Parts: sequence; C-alpha cells; structure tokens
Amino acid sequence: MGYNFKETVSKPARFTSGHRLCAGCGAGIAVGNVLRMIHEGDKAVVGNATGCLEVSTYMYPYTSYTDSYIHNAFENAGATMGGVETAYKVLKKKGKIDDTYKFITFGGDGGTYDIGFQSLSGAAERGHDFTYVCYDNGAYMNTGIQRSSATPMYADTTTTPVGSDSNGKPQPRKDLTAIMVAHNIPYVAQTTFVQNFKDLHIKAEKAIYTEGPAFLNIMAPCPRGWRYNTEDIMEVCRMAVETCYWPLFEVVEGKWILNYEPKTKLPIEDFLRSQGRFKHLFKKGNEDLLEAFQKEVDRRWEALLRKCE
Repeated sequence: MGYNFKETVSKPARFTSGHRLCAGCGAGIAVGNVLRMIHEGDKAVVGNATGCLEVSTYMYPYTSYTDSYIHNAFENAGATMGGVETAYKVLKKKGKIDDTYKFITFGGDGGTYDIGFQSLSGAAERGHDFTYVCYDNGAYMNTGIQRSSATPMYADTTTTPVGSDSNGKPQPRKDLTAIMVAHNIPYVAQTTFVQNFKDLHIKAEKAIYTEGPAFLNIMAPCPRGWRYNTEDIMEVCRMAVETCYWPLFEVVEGKWILNYEPKTKLPIEDFLRSQGRFKHLFKKGNEDLLEAFQKEVDRRWEALLRKCE
C-alpha cells in the first residue's frame, strides 16, 4: 500500500460539499479523509448511526455521499452493516454481483462507546468484513453536549456541569480502542488530524482493505462542545498527540505498534488550555485536578508503551 499525499487529495471526493455540519466539524473531516482511501473502481456501502453526522449529511432523499448510504438507528449500526455485508457475499456467490464493494460504518462516541456498543461488539465477534469508524468528539453533541463514556474527566458538559458542587465529569474516559483489541479482530487503530492526515490516510486504507472486521477510533474535535476557536482544530489535535492524551497506535493481528512517540512529552495543560470545557481547571485552587488528569494520562501512556514493546 503505497502512499502519495497529492494523489490522495486529488481523488474525487466521495463525501461532498453541501452538508450542514458546523464549520470546522471534526466528524466531516474524518469521514471525507477515510472515504478518500477507497481504491478507484471499488464501490462502497456507507452506514451511519444517528448523530451529528447523520442529521447534517442526510435529508431524504438526499445525502452527501456518492456511494450507497444507509441511515440506521442509534443502537444498531454494526448489525445493519453486518447484514448488508452478508447479503453481498450471498449475491456475489450466486453470481448476481460482479463489483467489489467495501462496507464502512460511521458512528459518534454516543452511538459507538455507549448505545451502539452491543451491536458493534456482536458484529466484530461474528467476523463480518467491514470497517467501523468512530468519530470521537467526546460527548452527545447532537442532542446538547451531554456526557458520554468517551468524555474526558473534569469536562464541563450539560449533564456534568461545572459549579460550586461539581468539577465536571468525575470519571476518566473509557478506553474503547483497547476494548476492540480484546475482540481479537485483525485490525484496530487510533488516529486523528495530524501529519497532514498521513497517519489517518494510511490507517484508513489498512482498515478498509483488511479482510474481516476493522475498527478505527478517530479523535474528531467539536468546536461547539469543546469550545475552542474553530480555526485551531489542527493545533488541538496536535496537542492531544504531543501530550500523549491521544496516542497514535495500531494493533495488527494482535501486535501492538506505536506509530509516534513525542521527542518531548508535553504537559496535559497544553492540550486542555485552549478548550473552554476545561477552563475551570486553571482557576486557583484546582491544581490538584490538573495533577490527577496528568497522572491518568501518564498511566495510560506507560501502559501503552509496555504493550508496544
């Protein structure tokens, strides 16, 4: 699988303009770049769990996708695409379909970490040949910025509001990428918008063209929910990687591979400072909260390093 950036971004877009996502929305950036990695001549069926992406890119009978598109309920994206992939195999075996189709499902963290996890887990265990992409924006953004199990600790959301009796969400975020690795599927990876999208592009192509289930977890910042300046999205992603809050790694047939290690690991404050959802952490008297956040990041990073040895 060779990679050429100019060729990649020059390919016709399979995710088109005219959608209603917010300016600078991470979900749209994730989807557009993943779909670019489908090879020329191949077709796709795109699945989409209910969420920000779905309500903004689909209004019957129109979608923002040049490939076949299925909107399904919040909780059953994995099952839906598993059924489509199985039907394709049957029709292919009977000689009724000659084209090569790839099956790709998108879901936010609400529809992936939480409501849709049972469906995703079942599809992975059954071994369907499809790619599930989670655009992780760290909350239920579509319905009003409510906390999800992907929401980081101490984040200010509408269901974990910061106030005199609360410092935001008390629990650390769920490590869904590691949970998907535990399903013993062929390919799992974590990525975001860095390195001029090279890391995302390479992993998306690997996921799409790996036989069997593949899972991509893409950190996709939300300017409304995270409360950063829209134009700073790439810097927010870079800081997530450089502080080791969101490490870049992949697990191929059970082998853990670290894709990037910062030369100098930056303090977590450098990731949190630009986001309004964490502004309370920088008030006098909350130093212990920043220290606790840093300890959790360090613990996970050190555990990842051991796995990748």
